[in-house]
Amino acid sequence: MGVPFEALIPYGIIIGMFGLTGAGLSAVNWYANDGKKARWNRDLWDRVMMERDLRLTGSWRGQSSNPEAPKGFELNHPWKLEKRMY
Repeated sequence: MGVPFEALIPYGIIIGMFGLTGAGLSAVNWYANDGKKARWNRDLWDRVMMERDLRLTGSWRGQSSNPEAPKGFELNHPWKLEKRMY
């Protein structure tokens, strides 16, 4: 006795939904990283460089080959204000 084809339709839907979810997640990851591979195992140096790239180019993944910083970069520093205890 064979399996009726009606029993295979839900399996096709499930496999299709997993495929659609995976493709959607991949597209969102690609779009969020400006079309580049996702970074992994980031340490403090990588995070500091990503913040610098954000201030230079306006994108976490953007990099600039311009040897001079854009106008106003010296005023856009990453130092945060500290609350003094005295």
